[in-house]
Amino acid sequence: MERIVADVPMTSPTPNWALWERRLFDVFDASVHPFLQHFTRDDGEFIWNDEWGGGSPDDYYEPFFNWPLVYLMGGGDHLLRLADRQWEAVTGQLTRMGTVSKEYGIREDQMHQSESDILFYHLCLADPGAQRQERARRFAGFYLNEDPEAINYDSEKRILLSGLSGGHGPYYAPLEDREQQSYNPLGGSMEVYSLPFFDLPGIDSVQDLADPANARRMGQALFDRWRLGDTPTNLSVTSLMTNAFLLTGDEKYRDWVVEYTDAWVERARANDGLLPDNVGLSGEVGEYTGGKWYGGRYGWTFPHGFLTLQKATLDAAANALLLTRDTDYLELPRRQMERILELGEVRDIREQQMSVSERWLGQFESMGTHETFLVPYRYGDAGWFDWQPMGSLYMATLWNLSMADGDWDSMQRVRAAEAHDWCDVFAQHTKEDSGHEQPWVTFLAGDNERYPEQMLDATYQIASRRIALLGEDEAVGTRHHVHHWQWGNPVSSEALIQLTLGGPQPIYNGGLLHVRLRYFDDQRRRPGLPEDVGVLVEQLTADRTVVRLVNLHPVESRRLTVQGGAFGEHSFGTATWQGRTSEWPGELGGYAGSYAPPPLTTEPRTQTVDGSRFSLELPPASEITLDLETKRYVNEPSYS
Repeated sequence: MERIVADVPMTSPTPNWALWERRLFDVFDASVHPFLQHFTRDDGEFIWNDEWGGGSPDDYYEPFFNWPLVYLMGGGDHLLRLADRQWEAVTGQLTRMGTVSKEYGIREDQMHQSESDILFYHLCLADPGAQRQERARRFAGFYLNEDPEAINYDSEKRILLSGLSGGHGPYYAPLEDREQQSYNPLGGSMEVYSLPFFDLPGIDSVQDLADPANARRMGQALFDRWRLGDTPTNLSVTSLMTNAFLLTGDEKYRDWVVEYTDAWVERARANDGLLPDNVGLSGEVGEYTGGKWYGGRYGWTFPHGFLTLQKATLDAAANALLLTRDTDYLELPRRQMERILELGEVRDIREQQMSVSERWLGQFESMGTHETFLVPYRYGDAGWFDWQPMGSLYMATLWNLSMADGDWDSMQRVRAAEAHDWCDVFAQHTKEDSGHEQPWVTFLAGDNERYPEQMLDATYQIASRRIALLGEDEAVGTRHHVHHWQWGNPVSSEALIQLTLGGPQPIYNGGLLHVRLRYFDDQRRRPGLPEDVGVLVEQLTADRTVVRLVNLHPVESRRLTVQGGAFGEHSFGTATWQGRTSEWPGELGGYAGSYAPPPLTTEPRTQTVDGSRFSLELPPASEITLDLETKRYVNEPSYS
């Protein structure tokens, strides 16, 4: 492994972003203790009565999903230890409550199961030990039909057999339950999503479901149309397979990802770029929806449309790209997003009924007008509806994977059409711990130089507020909302991922960590940045990575390994930086020599790395900016 030594001292003012990064690691290290003291018992289980039940298992795993991410970037050892303990505690608690068996969900839709899975994936990435390998094999085996109690996949039709699946196989609601079905969301959290279907006579609005007879008819329609068959949210299972491959290198997992993704690529191509959202057990689209390509579980009509479907599409494309190095897979999410953008219009936000309007509050409040560019997220019998801003995570994730000029230009067209300033940083996060992709990409474009400090400061504000909220919360011990724990999680990974690793926050629904760089502390023999080291990824292109590293410690050197990608999937060619040509620190003696440093001069240095890793030494109070020739997605990826 090639070795590079920095020899330029920090003579300009110490960068604020470096101080903020190190401060954030300290904040997160400390914040997990009050969180656990507030919400959990001594064994890690939530303070919650089993008989209360609750939502799907994801709500119990979600509060810890980003703790391993902060650890693997340089957070304290206890973040990994506690995240592992919480995975074990939650799994045991849910097993006792009856929603988990064999350490996995029993019958979940993949929108929710994939939210449960990301904590496990991040634990595997941070610490790929033997026990995690066994579990990863077992979980993936549920979808390879290796467990006789879990026959979830039809390899001939290339479909998963149900939109509800898990360690007990596909779930088909008993036919005798049909007559008891009813659906009336009025007064609940699902009311905002309107109707699942618009073709039932006499049911034209969600208010019509107040009639018990209408509610029964809608419930029975849901039963009939969703009971059997595949849905594209199941594409998130490709992450379960990819995780197993990254741990084991077993080809059967790569083969499954390719086979299943290819099937949905073909279905989308036949539907003019849009994924059909339901496939029957015969393999035919629309088998249970009267031939319609829409109307499936977590599909285009209900409840989230593009919001959910594009996440699963990006997951599958990213996984297939990682395992095959074939960029053609990115056409699947690209074409789908293009279709939605083609429909976009400038509209008055006051006239729209947005199902998830809370996601856009920051940008709406910053606009000097009520009109901005919106796109439709859902499709029903009357056409497109539910107009909202284009999610920036989708655009940034696709560009991060492709580095294609066309994907960058598409982002810039949306930026020009939207009414708010993309440089703005809002001190708020979505549930996915994301939402700041717009100011990040403007920083990479050279338009937003204050972004690192503003983003780190905003992250500190968010963490501080959530810690304060814990002190005010009196709901623990009551049957509170099952998202209550997640709302209080003070740990945030988005800023550190963007600034130190050079990538967006992973897709919340099963996404793996696709970034440009990763670091290992050579002295402590663990993942992450060494203590006192700050990093800023300043530029990203298809073939270059520019990153600045500083050692803030005035006495001790720091040594680290720099890796291309989270999984070693990228390689470096030539590294270029500025090396010192003048004397330093000068001589001790005489007033002039003691009070003024000698002039600093530098010259370009180059070194051929020709591999996925190199060693870097940072002497005390030194810095280096590396311009790294980069070949992306050229190596066999692995957690090792």
